[in-house]
Amino acid sequence: MAFFQSATGTLLANDEEVSFEEAFELGFNDAPVEREIIHPEWFKDSFLDLREDLDDAVQEGKKGIALYFGQEHCAYCKALMEINFTKPDIVKYFREHYDIISLDIWGSRTITLFDGSEISERDLAIQQNTNFTPSLIFFDETGKIAFKMRGYYKPYQFQAVMKYIVEDFYKTESFRDYLERADPPPRFTEEEMNEHEQIYKGPIVLDRRAAASNKPLAVIFEQQQCHACDQLHSEPLNNDETKQLLKGFELRQLDAWSDTPVITPNGNKITATEWARQLGIHYMPTTVFFNEQGNEILRIDSVVKLYRMRSILSFILTDGYKNFDTFQHWRRYISIER
Repeated sequence: MAFFQSATGTLLANDEEVSFEEAFELGFNDAPVEREIIHPEWFKDSFLDLREDLDDAVQEGKKGIALYFGQEHCAYCKALMEINFTKPDIVKYFREHYDIISLDIWGSRTITLFDGSEISERDLAIQQNTNFTPSLIFFDETGKIAFKMRGYYKPYQFQAVMKYIVEDFYKTESFRDYLERADPPPRFTEEEMNEHEQIYKGPIVLDRRAAASNKPLAVIFEQQQCHACDQLHSEPLNNDETKQLLKGFELRQLDAWSDTPVITPNGNKITATEWARQLGIHYMPTTVFFNEQGNEILRIDSVVKLYRMRSILSFILTDGYKNFDTFQHWRRYISIER
């Protein structure tokens, strides 16, 4: 479905006005947006001394503070602002429990950390490995990280994260275990997995210790009755340009809750669900990329559409991860070169 933006900024599909949320769900282009991304007025006006910000939040009876890492022209940042942060229940719950402070991943403002040291916005973004924007880092009342949200989560997923940290479940269990306990996923057979012509169907033997492969590895962790998994296969992975890029990868697929035998890149003999737990996989689908020697490069554990997926594949195939601090730094360099 094609979407068009009128002179007033209204989104149109088949000459009918649609909301940004509807467009995003139906396959709206995730390429950089032209319009300015407006932050809600309830974001904290901070002097960027995190010690003071945390003290203020705790004195107001809140759980802590959240750092929002964003950038101009980011379609996923726009989705967070215009979808999640326009829903009254999300906004009310968030504001009751956290103050949020906006940072620019390219910014030069100085931030004072909890230990009194100083760092720029840009360097903090690198330090926290914010490969994808938006990223949210939640800090508890002691200044310790409670949760990192890398990329855009849809409202229902966002609400699950909020409940997990607000109700202190993060102190006793992983987010994966919390989700499994709250809503046990159905088990399914290989025949029920999403099909893709480039996924190798043989035994999951990924050992790269003895000899490096000639291709990087991409492992997609999925589950049954997963709308986001269906969208991954019907949208970005079904694109002709994406398929061409995927020829440069060894592509594998796993049910994240199954007992399928796996030999991991470092040679461990384990089941798929045990490996997913070791890796901390909680978002479905998650795609984990490994280099030719079996070391993890990065992972996509948030919503991903066509533009971002193709960019990530190119980033890996061109060895961008070897020469740039983050995916975002590589992407900016590429955009300037063009």
